[in-house]
Amino acid sequence: MPKLKRGKECCGCTACASICPKDAIKMSGDNLGFVYPEVDLEKCVECGACERVCAFNDDYNTPENYEDPIPFGVRLKDLEEVMKSRSGGAFVAFSDWVLARGGSIYGVGFKDHFVVAHKRAVSAAARDEFRGSKYVQSNLDGIFPDVKTDLKNGKWVLFSGTGCQVAGLKAYLPELLQEKLITVDIVCHGVPSPKIWKDYLEYVERREKKIVTRVNFRNKKDFGWKSHKETFTLIDPVTTKITTITYPYRFYQHVMQRPSCGVCHFCNTRRPADLTLADFWGWEKTDEDINSDNKGLSLVFVNTPKGMKVFEDVRAMFYTINPKLEDCMQTHLKEPTLPNPHDNQFKADYEKYGFEYVMKKYGNLGWRYKLKKYSTRIYNKLKKY
Repeated sequence: MPKLKRGKECCGCTACASICPKDAIKMSGDNLGFVYPEVDLEKCVECGACERVCAFNDDYNTPENYEDPIPFGVRLKDLEEVMKSRSGGAFVAFSDWVLARGGSIYGVGFKDHFVVAHKRAVSAAARDEFRGSKYVQSNLDGIFPDVKTDLKNGKWVLFSGTGCQVAGLKAYLPELLQEKLITVDIVCHGVPSPKIWKDYLEYVERREKKIVTRVNFRNKKDFGWKSHKETFTLIDPVTTKITTITYPYRFYQHVMQRPSCGVCHFCNTRRPADLTLADFWGWEKTDEDINSDNKGLSLVFVNTPKGMKVFEDVRAMFYTINPKLEDCMQTHLKEPTLPNPHDNQFKADYEKYGFEYVMKKYGNLGWRYKLKKYSTRIYNKLKKY
């Protein structure tokens, strides 16, 4: 029987399930919705492919990488496109390069009722769904084989995802098929629970007595790039919009992230992708003016010659700055997001008592949060005297 990883040793990338020649592995969700491989022993022929393909370790393959990534701060010159993007619009330029060559784009959007999932796009209109932050681990069912099919058919492909997803895809694909593959990873804070996201969406609809028709995890248009406020658009029968910090508050408490995020192997500058994207926090150290309007700036790491080819081809679309590597070393380029000390208790409480209970105990819905906020306000006032 294959010895497949579980718990914090598995990132859920689906490479093992995708490579199985007998379709003997399925990804099954736990109580938080995080998926792990399950083996059908009646189908398994013990070929070992699933064990060999796992790239969630320190030995992931980066033979083409530069010794150090080459960093840039970038913003599209088209401000309208910038405002549609989460940061400076770098992803739009890179994906346009592939679309112009008749290629396909794989990124994170929504399926069904706001289930966060990887999808395929072959047009700019479909690609635009992939813009913006989605603070949930994405569903990758069937995506790796679809990428493989596109590459076999001679198409250019851009795949964007977290470092572990990119590493998993590249380990799954034969090297001979990767000539036209462009990979883009993000500087990842950690991936939250799909199940808690589903519960939260249902909670919002139940509280508002309306149906959510649009989700914006970080509303830059109304609150600026630095904001971490989420917005829901709801309708039934009248359209309304509400803004909260409830989900971002939980996200930054680190109580609902996948266990593997706490031991992530990709929180460094040896990136598994050709290009790396992030919000460019600390841009002021290089240029005080480029983002003085708070409309967003992308940090781009060019990691490989292939990535540099794409970057140079689209560079005329950007305003760019050239920071020193040490001036853009964000926390998650140095170390993983450690779980909250109450992480295990949070998950036990969630399983036993449900969503609203843990939101009142650990989130910002109950009296504990209000008391903490009030106490902080009083303490800050007293410090002035």
